Amino acid sequence: MELKDTQAAIEAILFAAGEPVGVERLCLTLELDRETVDELCSHLADQYSYERRGVRVLKLDNAWQMASAPEYADIIRQTFESRKPAKLSQPALEVLSIIAYFQPTTRAYVDQVRGVDSSYTVGLLLERELIEECGRLAVPGRPILYRTTKNFLRSFSLSSLEELPELPNSTAEDGQLTLEIQANIEKLRAQQEMADVSDDELLEAAAKLAAEEAAQSLDPADFPAEEAAPPESPPDDSGEGTP
Repeated sequence: MELKDTQAAIEAILFAAGEPVGVERLCLTLELDRETVDELCSHLADQYSYERRGVRVLKLDNAWQMASAPEYADIIRQTFESRKPAKLSQPALEVLSIIAYFQPTTRAYVDQVRGVDSSYTVGLLLERELIEECGRLAVPGRPILYRTTKNFLRSFSLSSLEELPELPNSTAEDGQLTLEIQANIEKLRAQQEMADVSDDELLEAAAKLAAEEAAQSLDPADFPAEEAAPPESPPDDSGEGTP
């Protein structure tokens, strides 16, 4: 198959899939090496973006996906008369920020950083497919480990977790967090439409996370993770109100 035909085949696969397609899967199907597949996908993405088409080709970690262009989100909602997604609450933003920066991590670790039970919020983020279970911590009780998903990357227009703004190294006592956090959050400012998060909400969540970083005493990275096990029963929602 010629390169033009191969690129067209990739376009057809991504369109038909409707979800992220792993690079390795594309390589196996097209009988090409990973470098060539990534190059063809990148060229396709550039072409859609340059021509300002109504769809985009996105890279999500080790996968590619075709999606509608974000600037047409409002008109798409109007066309299908769909309701605007509910905003992520402040507790949801806090939990999502902690998991994003310290994954894989447990709910107990999230609770420790926030100082409040996060059962309900973790369940909410699971329902929205912004986080997922990824194994268990090898300690007594074998708590579930959580990490962010490809849907999280797509929602914030990130290609990988490496594009997350770096957390400031200073602590709350240094009195220099605000400006540093604002600079980092500004990088995500134009990317938050899909998650429908306001600047103030995201800034406040990141500020609280960075300020409490110095108080952390349990690091999940110090323990080996085991393979994923069947999910536990739904967490008790009584400890936290609806966000």
